[in-house]
Amino acid sequence: MTAPFSNLAEFSDLLDAAPARDEGAVAAAQERNGQLTKPPGALGRLEDLAIWYAGWRGTAKPQIAAPQVLVFAGNHGVTAQGVSAFPPEVTAQMVQNFDHGGAAINQLANCFGARMDVHALSLETPTSDFTAAPAMDEAGFLEALGVGWQAVDPGGDVLICGEMGIGNTTSAAAVALALFGGVASDWVGRGTGVDDAGLANKARVVEAGVALHGREGQSGLDVLRCLGGRELAAMAGAIARARVLRIPVLLDGFICTAAAACLDQPRRGALDHCAAGHVSVEPGHARLLGVLDKAPLLSLGMRLGEGSGAALALGVLKGAVACHSGMASFAEAGVSEA
Repeated sequence: MTAPFSNLAEFSDLLDAAPARDEGAVAAAQERNGQLTKPPGALGRLEDLAIWYAGWRGTAKPQIAAPQVLVFAGNHGVTAQGVSAFPPEVTAQMVQNFDHGGAAINQLANCFGARMDVHALSLETPTSDFTAAPAMDEAGFLEALGVGWQAVDPGGDVLICGEMGIGNTTSAAAVALALFGGVASDWVGRGTGVDDAGLANKARVVEAGVALHGREGQSGLDVLRCLGGRELAAMAGAIARARVLRIPVLLDGFICTAAAACLDQPRRGALDHCAAGHVSVEPGHARLLGVLDKAPLLSLGMRLGEGSGAALALGVLKGAVACHSGMASFAEAGVSEA
């Protein structure tokens, strides 16, 4: 299969034509929720979560049987600016760890019954240093979007996108700054664990990249091409494909959310099929979720990436859907309603 777009205009057209949720299924799920053997609202956000999921799956009694975790890996030329505590070689080493089943995301995917696929994107050729040139040319950007698009299983019923890429918190911060403004210090964090001098250097690099590529008149896709990385572009491509297929998405951490935000600018509502799996301790993540109006399901102090926070939140989503679809109604259980 090849991606059904050969340029950014065609990709944008696919986003514009992407379907909305099934309002009939939402109404039916809301009606069912009101008949279940519990006081109204007793399951809190689980009720809203199940109804949201039902709307995208087009049924009042959905099931989760085929969740998919996609992990994309890419290397960043901006690491030449000293923005990470780890060398770029770690990206490839971690891909091997994923392939051998040794990473945290492997354990979480197995725990919650998710298929996991790993895609390494030209690790031997880092993107360009975005302080000197756009990270990707259009052809390379389209290729990465296409990898993500094609990686989504059409038979899946939940999608989680994770990433691995030394330097990618710097890219995420630059994307967020370009999209939503402020100053670099609003968005940069310690990533792999840089010290105070490293943090100041990251802020300098982010400011320089955004100054070079501009903040005005840029679409989200332009921002992602100029300041992102191949793994961020692939995540955006996968999240867009999920919308076309009406597959709900659980967003992971700062990097995944920054990639997704590029689809939402200027297409407000493009992420309606996405819920925030968690909020990480990267300071820009909570700020970014606030801008996108996404309340996280979990807040556990995580900052690993890989899709790990969203994979853990899959357990919450599965619990919400199981209660909604499996509980008896008052009539079925022979329980008197208030």
